[in-house]
Amino acid sequence: MKKLLILGAGTAGTMVANKLSRLLDRDEWQITLVDQQPTHYYQPGFLFLPFGVYTRNDVIKPKRDFVPYGAELVMAQIEMIEPEHNRVRLSNGRILSYDFLIVATGADIHPEQTPGLGEHEWGKSIHTFYSFEGALALFQHLQTWPGGRLVVNVVENPIKCPVAPLEFLMLADWFFHEKGMRDRVELIYATPLPGAFTKPIASKLLGGMLEEKKIKVLPEFLVEHVDPDAKKLVAYDEQEVEYDLLVSVPLNMGADVVGKSGLGDELNFIPVDKHTFLSPKYPNLFVLGDAAAIPTSKAGSVAHFAVDTFGENFVRHTEGLEMRPLFDGHANCFIESGFGKGVLIDFNYDTEPLPGRYPLPGVGPFTLLEESEANHWGKLMFRWMYWNLLLKGQELPLPARMSMAGKWLPSVTH
Repeated sequence: MKKLLILGAGTAGTMVANKLSRLLDRDEWQITLVDQQPTHYYQPGFLFLPFGVYTRNDVIKPKRDFVPYGAELVMAQIEMIEPEHNRVRLSNGRILSYDFLIVATGADIHPEQTPGLGEHEWGKSIHTFYSFEGALALFQHLQTWPGGRLVVNVVENPIKCPVAPLEFLMLADWFFHEKGMRDRVELIYATPLPGAFTKPIASKLLGGMLEEKKIKVLPEFLVEHVDPDAKKLVAYDEQEVEYDLLVSVPLNMGADVVGKSGLGDELNFIPVDKHTFLSPKYPNLFVLGDAAAIPTSKAGSVAHFAVDTFGENFVRHTEGLEMRPLFDGHANCFIESGFGKGVLIDFNYDTEPLPGRYPLPGVGPFTLLEESEANHWGKLMFRWMYWNLLLKGQELPLPARMSMAGKWLPSVTH
């Protein structure tokens, strides 16, 4: 019996467990997942919690509900990964050996890494929506917040879902309009990026949308520390921005056990081949989802497309065949823009987001790099698809590799 061990039963770990349980012979393979947290969180839903669009029950379910038949879910903290010995030590003393290991331990926020951020004003004048508890606390704070200067700040990239801070600002614009107090709120985005987004065409569009909504962007703002008593962000170049309410996206890092096991980079993300997810050091170790140090977005869509290409490749690898460079960095993201509209972007390693129609050329129903109500409903509909299809490894009628069909360069007139 061959042993497949999957560390992490979040988005990537759960999807790959379900996908491989269908592809591998159950009489020949034993699949084990390890996770210390019993609750599965629909992380894209954290964005909607502060504004009351979703409630807590919309974004949580038990992880056991999504474990494939025949697989074992071990609830324990991972103490050490020992790839030289093909084994993993758990904090309860149990040792799990494996023939193949998939690390899908994700990423988490670390406000303590920025001086002044996670101290006595955390949860008071400083909040985040990048955690379940943080998003719920921010909801409570916004119910009675009288207005003032609201600053959204990204400490450093990479972060999970790079467009989420922009979405938060545009939803805040809508939210305060709905409350009749938009004129009492100043919205500022302090970002380490040179613009609103990483890709030039999308950055120009999104930057323009923020400008129209009177949301100010402070580019190349690299925060050095927060002064929680004076309520101001201080950058390395001594630039300062004051706030009444700070909504922070703290430093994102991989799991502590990755660093402790000597597998990761300075942020505890694990280097792997960006097309196959295979470790360059260990021929039986793969990394999926946010835990991987690859040049693409840390987003659920990336995990989904990655798992779709990975399944076939993993089977080839276990049969002694050469892996194919199947994953192309494909990502697509619905960007909520407020007032019942949204934008959709679709891109990969080599091609930045372009305008067009998706997924059917000329038909859509979704528009790329263009606001529409259909994109808003697509964003909301995705939650049902996540719980009922994606996590369970079901096939979707979407190509895992990015297609240029239906896209065009902005200079071309249609």
